[in-house]
Amino acid sequence: SPPGLLLLTSFLLHIEEGHASPTRLVCDNRLIQKYIGEAKDMEKRAGQCHALPALSCPAVLPLVDFRLQQWKSKSNETKRQEILCDLALLVGAVAGAQRQVTQECGAMQLSQLYHHASSFLLLLQTFSWEAGPSEPGCSPRSMEQTHVTSIFLTYRQLVQGKLRFFFHDLAKDLC
Repeated sequence: SPPGLLLLTSFLLHIEEGHASPTRLVCDNRLIQKYIGEAKDMEKRAGQCHALPALSCPAVLPLVDFRLQQWKSKSNETKRQEILCDLALLVGAVAGAQRQVTQECGAMQLSQLYHHASSFLLLLQTFSWEAGPSEPGCSPRSMEQTHVTSIFLTYRQLVQGKLRFFFHDLAKDLC
């Protein structure tokens, strides 16, 4: 999928000596705005797919809401770990939904979402950080959903919320 490939290529171009440099990615605010726009477009297109079936095996989605004051008090590494956990759960939910949705429109949108979410997951895994305390394990708050469109909603909320504020916080330190 070209948009997923574009995201992957854009961060691969920023890899230096085996570590991704978040600097160039987070310093250009247009990039995160572009990703938010793509998330909205995917959500809209998925909503336009006719006769999307309910999932027989519910998707386990991360609860991606947050309180801004609480978020601001966390370290960047803690924020990164939290987003990584959310993305990992979301990618798993998309993969599970892909196995259940055979309808062409829905399958195509899920494939695109899988590539976008996986690219962000890979991107955040490759960022290099100062040595600091590592978060133990991963157990994000979650909910079960049977509506395919809720997967796209969760992704958009994650990109528009935690990820956008995370990039904004990184920009304050790096740009």
